[in-house]
Order: sequence, then C-alpha cells, then structure tokens
Amino acid sequence: MKNKYTVASMFAGIGGICKAFKNQGAEIIWANEVDSYACTSYRENFGSDYLVEADIRNVSTKDVPNFDILTSGFPCQAFSIAGYRKGFDDDRGNLFFETLRFIVEKQPRAFLIENVKNLVSHDKGNTFKIVEEALIANGYYIKYKVLNTMEYGNIPQNRERIYLVGFKEKKECDMFQFPSEINLIRTIHDIIDIEDKKEDRYYYREGKTKYYPMLKEAITKKNTVYQLRRVYVRENKSNVCPTLTANMGTGGHNVPLILDNYGIRKLTPRECFDFQGFFDFKIPKKMSNTRLYKQAGNSVSVPVVERIAKHMIEVIRKADNNYDEDLKFIS
Repeated sequence: MKNKYTVASMFAGIGGICKAFKNQGAEIIWANEVDSYACTSYRENFGSDYLVEADIRNVSTKDVPNFDILTSGFPCQAFSIAGYRKGFDDDRGNLFFETLRFIVEKQPRAFLIENVKNLVSHDKGNTFKIVEEALIANGYYIKYKVLNTMEYGNIPQNRERIYLVGFKEKKECDMFQFPSEINLIRTIHDIIDIEDKKEDRYYYREGKTKYYPMLKEAITKKNTVYQLRRVYVRENKSNVCPTLTANMGTGGHNVPLILDNYGIRKLTPRECFDFQGFFDFKIPKKMSNTRLYKQAGNSVSVPVVERIAKHMIEVIRKADNNYDEDLKFIS
C-alpha cells in the first residue's frame, strides 16, 4: 500500500486545493497555473519544484508525471451568474475540455472538479450535461454535490460551489460519500477583530468618498459583513461574510465591508484569505491589494475541499486494502 497518494493540480491558483489534499497526507507532484501573480503566491507557500507556469493549452501530458488524483478548478466565470452565461462559447468554459484531455490521456484513479454552482443550471442544464456525459463516456463513475462553506466548512462565508468527483472503479465511486453538514461554530469575530485598527486606507471617511453617506445609513451592525454593490449596500442577514469575488478589489463593486470600533472599512486581504480558510497563508511582499483580493476571491474554501479530499483518500486506501465493509466517515 502506498504511504502517500499523488496529486496533480490543474488551474491551481494560489494552491487552495493543493493545500487541502496536502493537509490530508497526499503528495502534490505537479501543478499548473497561468497567472504569474498567483504563481508568485503559490511559490511563496509551496515552493517551486513542481509548479508549471504556463497556459494549460500549451502543456503536453507527456511532460506530466503519472499521478493518482487529478484536481481541477477550471475558471468559473463562463458559468457564473455574474458572467455572461456563455458557457462553452466562452474560451474559459472550453477549458473544461483541457481537464478532460488530462483525464483521458493520464487516466488518473480519481479526480475532483470544483466550480460555481451555476454550472449545473447553465443553459437549462445542457452545459453540465455535456460535462457529465463526457466524463462517463471516458470510463469514469461520478458523483456531485453543491456545498456551502458556511454549512460544510465551519467558515462564516456564504459560498456555494459544486464539487464533482470521479473514480475509474465503480466500487470506489459507490463507497465515496460527500461530507455531511456540520454546525457553524465560528463567527465573523473569529476572523475579524473589531478592536484592532487597520491602516487608514481601508476606511471610508466622510468627504473622502462619494459612497460615504449611503454607507453610513446602511451599515449599522458590528456582527455581520456588508457588501457594496456600486449603487446600494447589501447586508448579509445570516451574520456571515457574503461570497468573496475576484473583483472585490476593483472599486465600488462587491466590496465586503464591516463596521469596527473605528468606522466603516473594507476587509483586508488577510481577512479575506482567512474567510477562505487560509489561516497560515503567507502573503507575498510587494503584492498589490487588488491582486490579493482577486486571488482570495478566485480560490476555494480550504476546509470544505479538505473534507472531500479526506473521503476520497479513505476510499482509495480502503480499496487498496481490499476492505469490503462500508466506510465510516469521520468529519
């Protein structure tokens, strides 16, 4: 039996999925990312031995070592409500077929695909039907489920994503179960210290921004996170952080805001990473906040993926030991 199962990660970003599998004892032997700034953050946290900075469409599978598990968080904008809903007509949507190319040519034992939940409903379900049928036609058995970070990760962020797992062996797919819902114990105050004054650049002040009158009227509570949506302020009624987005650092759109003891301010990049479960994430020096916000918004919620990774690895290990009894998963 292997001591460690090997993982290759496509569209690795800053390494959220890699971190989750690594935390569960897997060995990351290859990763790819095209964004140079995300690669900088990845190297800061994981080193550079196996990271390939390149457009995946220019990467030959012959140059990639064999591995047990493939992970892919291919760009989700083509399937997002916030996007144009073009699906496979968008080049980013076509990147699914790069994932399929790796699956077909490398034949991993299992894979994990992560995307926005609207992948399921896009084009009246036709987009997801293509994804599902393509994976099944190439010899894989699959399961999928939409999981919310606040319900499955014990992180106070309202973030719904679809997770699709596949196995070459039907028995292993049948054994796999998605993790069960857990209680949300953490609150936003486990991540945000309202008594800690941040740098002045994070605060909105009267006379300094056109949004201030609107913000002052709408933001009155210290136990939740608000969201500036250019022309209005949205309060999260669940007292959690709204979904972090890639464009939250680009001005007055989707900006997460709080009221601390010193005024109304944006979340800091550090806080955004923590709301994704990157509690020990090393932020590269001299990286702009705009790029850091984008990286946090584009990443995954590490604790959710870690629970899925745990179940996937348990299934494979059980199969390798020829255990026939049902798996008893522990969250």
